[in-house]
Parts: sequence; C-alpha cells; structure tokens
Amino acid sequence: MRKPVQVAATASALALVLAACSGGDGQDEDAGAADGPVTLDYWAWGTAQKPMVDAWNATHPDIQVKHTDAGGGTDSSAKLVTATRAENAPDVAIVEYNTLPAMIVAGVAADISEHADGLESEFAPGVWNQVTFDGATYGVPQDAGPQALTYNKARFDELGIDVPTTWDDFAAAAEKVHEADPDAYLTTYAPAEFGGFAGYAQQAGAEWWTVDGDAWTVDFDDDASVAVADYWQDLVDRDLVLAEPMLTPEWNAKVNKGEVLSWPAGLWAAGVLYGVAEESAGDWAMAPLPQWTEGEDAVGFQGGSAVVVTSSAEHPEAAAEFARWMSTSDEAAAAQIEQGQYPASLAGQELTLESDPPLLMPKQEDYWEIAAEITKNTIPEISWGPNVNVASSAFQDAMSKAVTDGTPLRDALTATEDVVVADMEKTGFEVTQK
Repeated sequence: MRKPVQVAATASALALVLAACSGGDGQDEDAGAADGPVTLDYWAWGTAQKPMVDAWNATHPDIQVKHTDAGGGTDSSAKLVTATRAENAPDVAIVEYNTLPAMIVAGVAADISEHADGLESEFAPGVWNQVTFDGATYGVPQDAGPQALTYNKARFDELGIDVPTTWDDFAAAAEKVHEADPDAYLTTYAPAEFGGFAGYAQQAGAEWWTVDGDAWTVDFDDDASVAVADYWQDLVDRDLVLAEPMLTPEWNAKVNKGEVLSWPAGLWAAGVLYGVAEESAGDWAMAPLPQWTEGEDAVGFQGGSAVVVTSSAEHPEAAAEFARWMSTSDEAAAAQIEQGQYPASLAGQELTLESDPPLLMPKQEDYWEIAAEITKNTIPEISWGPNVNVASSAFQDAMSKAVTDGTPLRDALTATEDVVVADMEKTGFEVTQK
C-alpha cells in the first residue's frame, strides 16, 4: 500500500544558493521605456503554445511575442542554461516544475515576486508551491500534468480489452493484446522517460529527494522504485511492451497503425498524440491511471510547467505580464483545453467543465469530469531536488543501457542515485543516502 507523502519544503536547502541567484540584474524594469512596441522572445513546446501566443499578439499590440519551440522539457532546459551563460536567452520560457529548482540555481529563472500580487489565489496550494521557494516566486503555473491512461478505445474494443484499473490488470491486458495481435503492444516502456517513471514511483510511495533543514536524503533505489522497475522489467523481458524511444518517426508510425494502444502519461498526452496521429482522432479515450493497490486513487504528476521570466529579460515587467496572462486568462485556457492540456489555474480548470473534449477524443463527453477527479487525487507536495537535470540525464543513460544490454532496470536506479549524490556533493550540498 502506498504510504502518505510528507515531503519537506525545498526552500530551506536552496536558500543559500538562491540568495546568490535572485538579485536584480539591472535590466530595464519599465516596458514603456522602449521606443515602440516591446518584443519578447518566448521558448515553449507543445501544440497549445502557438494558438495561445497568437491570441496574445492579437490583443496586445504594445507587447508582441515571438514564439520558438526549443524542444521538450529536458532539451529546452539544457538550452536555457547554455543560452543564459552566453547572454542570449529568451525573455520568457516554459520550464517543467521538476526542473525549476535547477533553473533557479543556474540563474535562469528570475524572481518575479514584485509582479505576482494576487496570483497565489488563482491556483491550488500544491500547484502554487511548485513555483515558490524561500518566500519568492519564480514562475506562473501554466498546466498541470497528473498521470492518466490515454488509450485507443477502438483497438481495445476490437481486441476485447477491458480498461485496466490496476497495474496487475494492465500486465494481463498487455499479454492479451500481444497474443491477439503479435504486431501490437499495449504500451511503450521508453527508457528515456524520466518523468513517466518518476510518476509511477511516486504513486507507489517513492520519495527520491527529501530534505531536513540543510541536509538532503537521496534515495532513487528505495523499495517502491525497485518494485516499479521490476514490474516493467517483467513486461520488457516477456516482450509485452515496446521497449524503445517514443515520438520517433518509427514510433509515430506504429501509433498511427494501431500497434501502440495506450500511453500512461500526464493529461497533456492527448495533445501530443493528436499532433502525431491526427487521423486516429475519435478512436481514443482517457481513463484514470491503473493503481498499484486496488481501491486506491493516488496519482503522481508527469510534467506540468510554469512560465518563467528569465534573468536575461530586457523588459521583465512586460514579460511578467505575458506570463500571468498565459497562465490565468480565459483566452489562453481555452486554447490549452482545445489541445487537451489541463490548465493549472482554478479558473481554467472550471472552464474545462464547460468545454468540448480534446481533439483526440471528441466523442468522450465525460473527459473533463474524469480529469477533474484525477486531479483531486494527485499526490500533494512532491518536492524535487536541485539537480533534476542531472538526474534525468543519468537516468536516461542508465536505463537506455540497461534495455540495450539486457541488464536489470533496478540497477539503473542505483547508478542514477550515485550520479545525483556525487553532483550534489560537488555543488556543496550536505547529502546522505539511505
């Protein structure tokens, strides 16, 4: 049974580092000081971003935004650090919640507390806590990514597969799918999906980083995480899941052919799948994520992101205004909802209940009601360490090697922990391992 998660705030252990990162940089605080319209560079991925930016530009002639897709969460964060060091970072960017502490430590995300009046009340406490550290605000939550099961209902019906409610059911369904159609797999075990595995492990009770005062405990190979690794190990070994990277041309083709039948991932999965398999729209549906213990309903976050003003912004006030609008306006929320992204704001979440289902599953009239229920069951107060970027890279390397070499997936967790601890100690954190 999953134990309650009581994770201490990250703020105390980051405080000394943040003190060196959060000071002003002398940039122009007055957007009106520029001659003519202000132009902001905005880095963000996902199908919802372009319509959101287009809606902003149509109604804000004095502050125009240039949108660039700099890659997904891991790629974008790495590029942000490099661009900040080279002094050519964008003014505004999307950063996943789990990488925000690292972006603060790296000096990428600016303290926008002076522009955040009234924002806290727009969000549930657990979401707002993802962007606040040591009493300062470093971003505006844009979307929430509680995990769910997005599945090809047409193929499920064709093969006689019931929607699994437990992970044991999920394994049985994987076997049934592959027996019925040897070319088809229930899902993918993608070794590079750090966020996905983290969500499964959190659901099982894992706490990879905890902090007491200034002392960190790092525990990637705890019993819960090892049990999750062993679960996927069994499915990989029996060739019941597709063990390969996702969102490649090859993987996209298999999704389009109905050979990959589900994706346990954040609620944003509907938008991503629509982008790669638009012709299958109408075949898909969403259900709650399977549970490790029957009768429980907890789920972890996979992704979810905030709009941050970077320390490189020439017009931070204008940038903060844009960040606020992108995360709290009805116009932005409507664009998110259409693409299947679940808004982080309370108003945006209320708006979903009056909205059509995402483009991927236009027939599922109860989509947003199910999403709201899932969100209520999201594990609160999950804290991430100060070097999630290092952990993600180490996890991807170790898991990919394990899948390629046929070595135990559980060993990849230990290898990841070793890299994370060494990096934190090198940076100056006090770290213990269980």
